[in-house]
Amino acid sequence: MGLASNAGFDVPVVPDAPDARDWLLEELSKPEYAAARPSLFDILSQRFFDWLLRLFQPGESVPLDWLPVAIVGLVVAGLIVALLIWGVPRVNRRSGAATGLFGDEDRRTAAELRRDAAAAASAGNWTLAVLEQFRALARGLSERTIVLVSPGTTAHDFSLRASGAFPPASDDLANAATIFDGVRYLGQQGTADDYERVRRLDARLQGESPRRHEAVDAEVPA
Repeated sequence: MGLASNAGFDVPVVPDAPDARDWLLEELSKPEYAAARPSLFDILSQRFFDWLLRLFQPGESVPLDWLPVAIVGLVVAGLIVALLIWGVPRVNRRSGAATGLFGDEDRRTAAELRRDAAAAASAGNWTLAVLEQFRALARGLSERTIVLVSPGTTAHDFSLRASGAFPPASDDLANAATIFDGVRYLGQQGTADDYERVRRLDARLQGESPRRHEAVDAEVPA
């Protein structure tokens, strides 16, 4: 009797299909199996490496899905080579002239501003002549890519930057900026002397070469 009962325990239990499925799902839900599942990163990485292997397998046709990647890679490589050879392109003169100038939208070139300043001076409108001549001074240095004049640049900001390129003219540049601010914002009337001082400064800087930027940076006090 005892032997029969012991033998009964040795007979393996064969579950039917529903029980087997339930047991499998229960087993796979354990934490150790969940930790072993591949993550989304693992799946994407495997697909990427499979794609690379397809490119180099002998006897296999080259997959067409590599063409967009190759085209983008060639474009990026071409841009890098162009930057290494020619450097970062500067803003051209015409695009720089189209920006704002001391709070006003002004697309005139330095030559046009100088002509307008001279016309205002001939008419005796010294206030307008001073404003136009200072704008011509700033636009001229901007066209020469010596001083960058952005829409938010003030007259004194411009004079400080220009002084770094033309140190001997720093006092005259500061005085010209003061004259411009007085006429433009404080309601002062321009005079023939004011106009002539700014005009002479503009003509002087047209004939001078700026100091190298490396020298300007080297002399900045710590």
